[in-house]
Amino acid sequence: MSEASAEHEFVLVVPLDASGIEGFSPEQQVKVLVTDCGRTSVSVVADLNSDGHGQAILRLPENPAGARIHLGPSGVADEDLPGLQTMTVSLSSRLLPEGPEGQVVRLEPIRIPSFYWYQWLRWCRRFTVRGRLLCPDGSPVPGATVCAYDVDWWWWWCTDQQVGCATTDVHGAFEITFTWCCGWWPWWWWARRLWRVEPGLAEKITAALGAGTDIVLPPPQPRPTLDMFDTVLARDGVATGMPTEAVDPARLDSLRARLLERLPAVAELERLRVWPWLPWHPWWDCSPDLIFRATQSCDGQERVVLDESCLSARPDVPTTLNVTLVANDSACCAHRPPCGCGDAECLVISHACGDLMATIGGNVGASPMPAGYRSPGVVATAGDRPYAGTVALHGVCGDWMDYYEFEWSDNAGLSWHVMPAGAAGGFTLTYYDLPTQSWNPVSFAFTTISGRLVVESRAHYEATHSPGSWGVTRVWVGTTDLLMNWVTAVPSAPTGPTALFGDGTYRLRVQAWDFVGGHLKNPRIPPLCGSDEENRVVLTLDNRMVGPGAGHPTTASHPCGPATVHLCTTEPDTQIIDVRLGGEPATPCSIIRAHDGTTVDIEFLANDPDGHLAYYTLHALYGNNGVVDLLAAPSATLTRVAAAQVGPTYGDARAGATAQNTPAAVAPVWNGGRMRLTIANLRDAFPQSCCYLLELRAWKRTIDSCDGSFGQGNYSVFTFTVEL
Repeated sequence: MSEASAEHEFVLVVPLDASGIEGFSPEQQVKVLVTDCGRTSVSVVADLNSDGHGQAILRLPENPAGARIHLGPSGVADEDLPGLQTMTVSLSSRLLPEGPEGQVVRLEPIRIPSFYWYQWLRWCRRFTVRGRLLCPDGSPVPGATVCAYDVDWWWWWCTDQQVGCATTDVHGAFEITFTWCCGWWPWWWWARRLWRVEPGLAEKITAALGAGTDIVLPPPQPRPTLDMFDTVLARDGVATGMPTEAVDPARLDSLRARLLERLPAVAELERLRVWPWLPWHPWWDCSPDLIFRATQSCDGQERVVLDESCLSARPDVPTTLNVTLVANDSACCAHRPPCGCGDAECLVISHACGDLMATIGGNVGASPMPAGYRSPGVVATAGDRPYAGTVALHGVCGDWMDYYEFEWSDNAGLSWHVMPAGAAGGFTLTYYDLPTQSWNPVSFAFTTISGRLVVESRAHYEATHSPGSWGVTRVWVGTTDLLMNWVTAVPSAPTGPTALFGDGTYRLRVQAWDFVGGHLKNPRIPPLCGSDEENRVVLTLDNRMVGPGAGHPTTASHPCGPATVHLCTTEPDTQIIDVRLGGEPATPCSIIRAHDGTTVDIEFLANDPDGHLAYYTLHALYGNNGVVDLLAAPSATLTRVAAAQVGPTYGDARAGATAQNTPAAVAPVWNGGRMRLTIANLRDAFPQSCCYLLELRAWKRTIDSCDGSFGQGNYSVFTFTVEL
C-alpha cells in the first residue's frame, strides 16, 4: 500500500516488528486500530513477512488530537478490540506534529513480544457447530431458527451471549460458524452482560446452605449485587456493610476468600463450577460454554421449540462441535411416511382424537366391550370414556387413493350412509419449502365431485404439485395423517351444542375413488391392511345439551343459567339438597349456632342420566383461602339415598370395594345419584366460627372435541354461617 496521502487526509504509518519472536511464522494477520479519544476509529489488517516485518497504513480524516493504537488478532471486531488485554500504544498530540492537510506521519516500529503473538493465536478462534434438531420421535424439525449462546454463571445469576444462528433444513440439519475471543478486561466483559436469576442454581445454593448452617440467604434479586453477601458474612447478626454499587469484578477474588471461610464445601456446586466454590474468571475463557434455543414459525405461530437452561451448558466446547438437539412438544415435525404399507390398496384408520384405535373398545387390538369407549373395561376414573363434539380421525397407508369419502352406520354395519356435508370437516396441512424458507398451508376441504362428498388425498396433491420436490425440498410438518374431522355436534344458541348425531355407538369406514378426467371413478372400500376385512372403526358418542332445551328443572331450589354458577344441563347435574347441623336445617345465608360434637348431614345430587359420570367433589370454603375437603374429613361417611353406588369416582363405583359401592357398577355405566355425607364431628367440617361456602362439582367422562381434561362439568354452591 502506498504511503502517499490523498488530499484532506492524515496518514499514520505504523511499522510492525515481530522479528524477535523465536520460531516466528507469519500464520496470522494483525489488526491495528487507531482511536481518537472516542471521536473516530480507523482500522486495517496488516500482513507480516517471513522476517516478521510489516506495516499498517491508516488514513484519518484529520490530524488526531492524541491517539491510541490497539494491536490484536485480525478476527476481533473494531468495537471489541479496546476491551481486550492486548497491546496498546498511546500517542500524545505533541508527538503528532501539526501540518498541512494530507500530512504523512510515520512512527517508530512497534515491537510485538512473543507473549502477545502466541496469545493472539488462541484469543480469537473460529468455531463450527454442526447439528440436527429432532422431535422426540426422531423426525426432523425443519425451518427452525437455532441459536447458540455462550453462558456464564456467578452465584445464582446467569448471563448469556448469542454467538450465532442458523435455520434447519428439511432434515433438521444446521451449521453455525462464529468467532470467539477471550482475554477481555474484566470491567469490559462485565459491562456487556445482562444477568438474570437461574432458578436451578438458586434452588441448589439455597438447599446447600439451608440446613446445618447459621447462614440466612436473602431472596434472589433480579440483578447481581454484592450487598446480598452481607447476610452470608454476618456473624452474630452483625452485617459487614458490603457496597451496594455495581459489581466490580476486580474485587471478586478477595470477596471469594472471605466467603470460603464461611461457606461449607459443596461437591455438587464445585462440579457445576459455581463461584465462590471455584475460581471464576470468564473473561479468560477461550472456549465457550454453549446452550441452544430454537424457535419455529409453524401454523401461523412463533413457537419456542427448544430452550436450554444455563445448567444444560456444554462446557469448553471444541472448535468443531457436533450436537443432536431434541425439541419439545410444540415443534412441527417433518412427516415420515409409515413403513410396511407397500403398494397394497389398504387403509388403517389409526387414531381418534390422538387415541390409538387399539385403546378404543371394539376396534382391532382392543377389548371388544364396551364398544366405542376409550380404555374399555378399565377400573379407573378415566376408564370407559365416550366421545363428543368434533372427533379427529387419523389414518395411514392411504397414499394410493386420489379422493375418498366417509360413510357411517348406527346398526353395527348392517346399513351404511353417506356422511352429511355438515359433519365431514376438512382440515389444513402445512409444508415447509426449503428454497423459499416458507411455511405453506394447504386446505383439504370436503367438496362435491361427481355427486359425491369427497376430499383429496395428500398423495394426490403431491402428485399434482411439483411431484419431484416432496421429501427433497418440501416436507409436510405437524399432523399429516388427518383424514377427517368428524363434526358430531355444533355450537348453537340458546340451546347450547346441537347434536348432528344422537348418542350411541357408530361405525365409520372410508370409500376410495380414482380421479380421471375430472371425474370420480372406480369406487371401492379398501380392506384393513393385513386383513381381508373392510376398514372400519367403532366410536361411541355422548353429546350433551346445555340451555332451555336440556330438560333441567326450573325450581327455586335448583336454579340455573344467568346470575348463577350452575349450568342448565342435566349432563351432569348437581344440587345441594339439604344441610343439617345437629339435625337443625341450614338454609342459604342462614346463621347456625352449633357446638363441638354436633353431627353434620349434607344431602346432595351428582348425577348423569347417560351413566357417564366420572367423579364429584364437595368442599367447604371459608376465611382467607381456607378449604376443607368434606369427602375426606376424618369422621365422614357416604351413604346412598337414591343411587346404585356412591363413588365418589367411577373407579370407586366400578371396584365395589365398599358396602356403599356394592354391587359394583357394570362398565360403562355409573349414573351417580342422590347421596348423603355424614360427618360425626362438626369441627372436621367447620373448624371455626365463620361464613362457609359449600362447593359441589361433578364431571362426565366424555372426551369433548378431543379434550380429555374432563371439561363437561357442573357446579353448585350453598352458603351459611356457623357460630361455635
